[in-house]
Amino acid sequence: MIEYESGPDTISRVLSAYDLGAKIRQLRMRKKIALTELGKHTGLSASMLSQLENGKLIPTLPTLARVAMVFDVGLDYFFGSRRRAGLFEVVRQDERMRFPSDAEAEKPGFYFEVLAFKANNKPIEAYLAEFPQREPSETVPHIHAGAELLHLLDGQLEVVYQDETFILDAGDSAYFDASEMHSYRGLSETPARALVISAQVPG
Repeated sequence: MIEYESGPDTISRVLSAYDLGAKIRQLRMRKKIALTELGKHTGLSASMLSQLENGKLIPTLPTLARVAMVFDVGLDYFFGSRRRAGLFEVVRQDERMRFPSDAEAEKPGFYFEVLAFKANNKPIEAYLAEFPQREPSETVPHIHAGAELLHLLDGQLEVVYQDETFILDAGDSAYFDASEMHSYRGLSETPARALVISAQVPG
């Protein structure tokens, strides 16, 4: 059985990718405020603030809101890009989370990992998808806005687009209008893996 990630430990691991503690420390050092002084303004102990800055604790949203008010910044400061110009974000392999296509299904049609979750205002969305071997009755057709590009990395995958069936092997690609009904079905014993990119199409 293929597992996917969930739970508070996973959420904490993903949040740690934003370097929230380092951003709090950067704000404090920029204003030349001691931990004890920041503690008086936020109502948090200097010990807790030190643990937050060192990454030993993950701050809650209320805690971040207190710090943001003290330094007169928005919450987006903590979750947006640290670069003022341009956009460049790195997502490490161990920072990604794995989700099923349907959290309630006993046998989801596929599992996916969001490849650039830290970047904001993206014109595209990119995923690493895995398609376990499934029976035709276990596939669920779906639609969504925009265009989609699927490039198969490993295994064999069936793609049904409208009423036509296509078989993709490793190295094959498919580009299509995702607002039309489509479905995927893993055919190979070893789960098929694909890079999937979705983008909004200008009207």
